Amino acid sequence: MKKTPATKPDDELRPEYDLRQLAGGVRGKYHARATAGTNLVLIDSDLPESSPPAKPSTAPSV
Repeated sequence: MKKTPATKPDDELRPEYDLRQLAGGVRGKYHARATAGTNLVLIDSDLPESSPPAKPSTAPSV
């Protein structure tokens, strides 16, 4: 026998949300597209030492 929750969860949506428009959503629909172009490049720790120093910023200080 399943236990019933002691309190009712607060699942009320705001009135401006139309449930008919929200129906049919697919979880992870764009996951493959979003991660397809993502690359992570780890650089060697001594690389910043061999590169020239950065130019000072020309942006005005606030």
